Amino acid sequence: MVKTIQAWTRKESEKIADCRIFSVHQATAISPVTQAEHQFYFMDTADWVNVVPVTAANELVCIRQFRHGNEQITLEIPGGMVDPGEDPAVAAMRECLEETGYEAKELISLGVLNPNPAIFSNKLHTYVAPNAVHVADIENTSTEHTEVQLIPMEQVADLLVAGEIDHALVTSTLWRMLYFLKR
Repeated sequence: MVKTIQAWTRKESEKIADCRIFSVHQATAISPVTQAEHQFYFMDTADWVNVVPVTAANELVCIRQFRHGNEQITLEIPGGMVDPGEDPAVAAMRECLEETGYEAKELISLGVLNPNPAIFSNKLHTYVAPNAVHVADIENTSTEHTEVQLIPMEQVADLLVAGEIDHALVTSTLWRMLYFLKR
């Protein structure tokens, strides 16, 4: 017998920490099965974007940057937060230009992902930018320093499998791009 999963009802939610780029909330939710109340925690943050810039020479425009969570330099694609009221595609073009100096004149959606629905309330909007063109210097902030690395597209799958590119949201975006390229 197959049971139907039902949604829980959120009774209340309280912000317990404001961490600048995200906030932590404690929520009370009611089980649809037992009607019992349980405490849960989640993080609320703006939606995010990832963009896969590809040059006319079929090179993936990547960035290297230091990440404070794992205290390592990572190889990633441009991405970041969607500003309040900003269209995700506009945010993707902005992030691409700021972090790499490459302009994304055209974007093709690779879809929307849930970064981690167990604890995050936001979405990740993913795009590929064919024919990205270098037009400017990198515009890093005082807390963000990136370096551009061009990677031949035929090497991307090997870098993913080898773990050279291991940021989960970046890898899911790149695997989606590779899948769509085969179609």
